[in-house]
Parts: sequence; structure tokens; C-alpha cells
Amino acid sequence: MAMALSSVAQLVVGADLSAQSAPITRSVSSALQWGPCPPIFPTGCQIAVLNGDPSKPNADVFLRVPGGYTIPAHSHTSAERMILVEGQLTVVYKGAAAAVLTPGQYAYGPASLPHEARCKGGKSCTLFIAFEGPVDANPYVGSLK
Repeated sequence: MAMALSSVAQLVVGADLSAQSAPITRSVSSALQWGPCPPIFPTGCQIAVLNGDPSKPNADVFLRVPGGYTIPAHSHTSAERMILVEGQLTVVYKGAAAAVLTPGQYAYGPASLPHEARCKGGKSCTLFIAFEGPVDANPYVGSLK
């Protein structure tokens, strides 16, 4: 069952980011509104909406986890395009070798492909994610091999 990011959608209440007509800039150090990730992720995962409405196509978010944190296996109904902003993140997609991302590196995740990740070391990891469809997270049980 898909877990919609309604908590993320609540972060944009009062701010109409979906109808953005002027250029905007956001940074990890700016005054973003961070909220918890969906309940399928352990405590410590945070998300901030950068642009768009997560319940609609084409939302952009930052996802932040502390060092040593494991993002459990899951999938999305949307493809996702990611760039690591801070930290070092090991990402494993089902059927693929593990990839270690460092700041500035790009990764693409096809829709419905299960994956997991681990933030290496003591520094937190912040990931920019652009979703093609509405933002969701579906738990995955099984091997990623």
C-alpha cells in the first residue's frame, strides 16, 4: 500500500509552491520547514519541500538523515532523480551493485524499483530528490539481490 507523504504536503500549507511563476532558490542552510518522513522510515529521517505540491507530479524535496542511518527498502510509484548535497550515501537498487554517492553525484531511480540506502560515517546526508509523479513511499520486503 502506498504511503502518501501527507506530512510533507502539510509543510506547504500557506505557501503556494505549485503555482511558482518566479524563480526561486533554496539551500540546505536556508530556513526550510523540515518535517518527519513517512512512518515507514525510522525516526531521524526529515524532509523539506523545495518546490511543488508532493501530492501532485513534479515536486522537489530535500531528504535528510543522520550519519549511520539506514533508509529501509522501499519503492516509489514515480521515478526519482537525485543529487547528494551533503554526506556520503550508499544506495542499493534491486538487482544492481551498491553505489556510493558523494556530494554532487547524481542517481536515477526508475519507478517501482525497490531500493535502500545508508548514510555512511558520522556526518548527516542530505539528498535532493525530484519526483516525476506524486511523492509516495511503498515498503518493500524481500531481497534486493
